[in-house]
Amino acid sequence: MLAASLIAIASLFVGQAAAHGGVTSYVIDGTNYVGWSPYNSASGQRSIGRPYSSYDPIMTTSAGSFSCNNNGQASGGQLSAQVRGGSKVVAKWNQWTHAEGPVMVYMAKCPGACTSANSNSLDWFKIAETGLISGTLAKGQWGNGLIMKDLAYTATIPSQLADGEYLIRHELLALHQANTPQFYPECAQLILTGGGGVNPPSRYKVRFPGAYSMTDPGVRVDIYSQQAPSITTYQIPGPAVWKGESS
Repeated sequence: MLAASLIAIASLFVGQAAAHGGVTSYVIDGTNYVGWSPYNSASGQRSIGRPYSSYDPIMTTSAGSFSCNNNGQASGGQLSAQVRGGSKVVAKWNQWTHAEGPVMVYMAKCPGACTSANSNSLDWFKIAETGLISGTLAKGQWGNGLIMKDLAYTATIPSQLADGEYLIRHELLALHQANTPQFYPECAQLILTGGGGVNPPSRYKVRFPGAYSMTDPGVRVDIYSQQAPSITTYQIPGPAVWKGESS
């Protein structure tokens, strides 16, 4: 009986891991960087990715882990990738199974070295997003569908952005369960040079947790409602994408 129970529990965890996914590597201007491996021991891992423990979703916008899917801290072997303004950052997932929902990419400047910065205390601004591309809420093409197809998403570091140390945050919001959003954020550390000296205005900045509410129109979504087959618009949560303008 005990053995059967342990097998059932193990199967449950395997099923949960298989159902979701997370960013596990990055390609920046053609250079590959190892991301975090959540199901391996943290000991000895050296990665530009901030640590996170599993592929399980965050189920509430008020979670203390909402910024980077962890306690806000860097790992013991934390690395940072060197980037330049205008660099392309390709985040790669090893698996992803939810087609409905948006992809969002944020950055936050650290007050000094990012390795000593808590991601919950930083001001985040959005640099890219893909929501409902075509069709309706019920039967549409979404940003998450692109992740299912390519297991990758490319964002460009704004060329106008000021030099410094930054966190970059990739977030998938899965909407496949009616009014039960699932959030999947992961972060990595960057050191930016060759930028344009501009800091985004405060109206573009938010904090995690705090930027979203569970009742926001882009968060509380029922793609199976009677109205969903006729709705062709979707409001992506969070601030507008910063396109390089100064205050």
